[in-house]
Amino acid sequence: MYGSWTSPIDARTVAQHDGMPRWPSVVGDSTWWCEPRPAEDGRVTLVRRRADGPVETVLPAPWNVRSRVHEYGGRAYAARPDGSVVFADYADQRLYRMDPGGDPWPLTPAAARPAGLRYVEPFFSADGDEVWCIREEHHSDSPTDVSRALVAVPLDGSAADAPGLVRVVVADRHFLACPQVSPDGTQVAWIGWDHPHMPWDSSEVRVAPLHEDGTAGRPRTVLGGPEESVTQVGWLADGSLLVSADRTGWWNLHRVDPATGTVEDLCVPDEEFGGPAWMLGYRWFTPLADGRVLALHGRGSMRPGVLDPATGTLADLETTYPEWVGMLDAADGRVVGVAGAADRAYRVVALDTATGDCTTISEPDDTAALAGHLPKPQARTFPAAGGREVHAHVYPPRNPLFAAPEGEPVPYVVFVHGGPTSRSPMVLDLEIAYLTSRGLGVVDVNYGGSTGYGREYRDRLRESWGVVDVEDSVAVAEALVAEGLADPDRLAIRGGSAGGWTTAATLTSSEVFACGAISYPILDLTTWQKDGTHDFESRYLHSLVGPWPETAQRYAERSPITRAERLTKPFVLLQGLEDVICPPTQAERFLDRVAGRGIPHAYLTFEGEQHGFRREETIVAALEAELSLYGQVFGFDPPGVTRLELDA
Repeated sequence: MYGSWTSPIDARTVAQHDGMPRWPSVVGDSTWWCEPRPAEDGRVTLVRRRADGPVETVLPAPWNVRSRVHEYGGRAYAARPDGSVVFADYADQRLYRMDPGGDPWPLTPAAARPAGLRYVEPFFSADGDEVWCIREEHHSDSPTDVSRALVAVPLDGSAADAPGLVRVVVADRHFLACPQVSPDGTQVAWIGWDHPHMPWDSSEVRVAPLHEDGTAGRPRTVLGGPEESVTQVGWLADGSLLVSADRTGWWNLHRVDPATGTVEDLCVPDEEFGGPAWMLGYRWFTPLADGRVLALHGRGSMRPGVLDPATGTLADLETTYPEWVGMLDAADGRVVGVAGAADRAYRVVALDTATGDCTTISEPDDTAALAGHLPKPQARTFPAAGGREVHAHVYPPRNPLFAAPEGEPVPYVVFVHGGPTSRSPMVLDLEIAYLTSRGLGVVDVNYGGSTGYGREYRDRLRESWGVVDVEDSVAVAEALVAEGLADPDRLAIRGGSAGGWTTAATLTSSEVFACGAISYPILDLTTWQKDGTHDFESRYLHSLVGPWPETAQRYAERSPITRAERLTKPFVLLQGLEDVICPPTQAERFLDRVAGRGIPHAYLTFEGEQHGFRREETIVAALEAELSLYGQVFGFDPPGVTRLELDA
């Protein structure tokens, strides 16, 4: 029966392939990138591959290349052709330098508070004596008592014991991102925004002159503002700025004269040329050596094209990868990026901008032997409440060794992505294949509020979080039932972070789903926005739910914790104990409301895990617990999986 099929894709296989390579860089004749290592306590290491050479691990355990700026981090290293590298280590968040053949040594001072000084988006100064980066400074126990600045750190290590030698270049808005020095070294540009805005709602391009003492002059805004989002800024060779901003309703490309503020709409189709800045360091476009620009663009999925800034003409490149991430880099005639497809997980690739040919740079994908067990997804658009349309990817069950029971509808699991301002790509995900190869269907919903479909689609979630996302998830499940594809009695919903919120909000407001898997969720809006989370998202709910305290009643009414008495379906709740974004206290208080009501459930906690699971053993335990829940509710015994004990 469905769910009981045997599969070579077990939880450990999934865990060993968890995560994606990030932040590739062209450095001389080498390509560098960050690589997750679930089997090494979930650390992120730095690797490189020289031309035609093997992949080399640059940093041994326990070094962990992860920044905690905004808690989500971003590009946390910068390397030079001589093999030296500067990186942020997760343990103490200091910047370290490592030269060829040597050990890492600190460049920045130890913070008075644990991880109180954090760094991200490092790049080397023109003279090579400094590394510039964004610094985040935590001043007290309050998660919002934080300041940020663009700083310059000496590369000789002198600031490690002398904090005063770290020079503040500019301290401007509460948030800074994407610092870029002009080609002639006389100006610096960046993206800034303030509370209560998020960068995808309202942000600005700021520009300031650079003085001879290495500090910036008075900043001015040249693009952006209320109801306008900027995702990337970069300098062109002629001294103008290339900006991805949504002033047209899409993150399109615009040219800005920094002296006059004159804006030219350079390339403005109804497509996205950018995405949400959950991490710092994304690059959806990068200049090429001949003056043209490589740019990712599209609706939903993104593909590469070459832009001529002189004419605004965009020529698409035909590649075998339909999904690209905003992690481009180009230098010395070489281009690298991160790309994937429905049958290939994300990998680092080298792109030939003349032919569109791609060469895999990262380790070869070893999932070829599993090809027959991998799902074949379909991109679908479904009707939703109020005449809306909602985008989703449908993954029917697939296993060459088993035939579908004749006339039996498929049990389906609705996947709800996090963010919520984010998007689920149609790229090979063994977590999905873990279920589909056992006879469960999966539908991954890009509900209203998801990115990739223009500002209007993104704004559907404005003050409607817990409504639109819930309605769209339910609508997709009901549409599959109406088509005869999904079993109405065997529907599940699952998600993590904001997806965990939607899962819990759905289970406490709808009877459509028979069970749910809730991971590191938000469950109480009121306490979460009152210093209950980190600074970056501490005012996020102003746009997602409504201004506080004017809409306080709305916060209470939508929170799963205040309507826990409506919950009637079994669930599993999975939580990292070091999570500062969605702290365990939310889960614990929710469980107190559920206790004694006879609802089968399990609560699994994981030491050493933060927001999102990175360790191999955690991923294995979480996946098997989830599958066991589905088995107990849907009436099948998953082979090789220990039965999850459910409390009532």
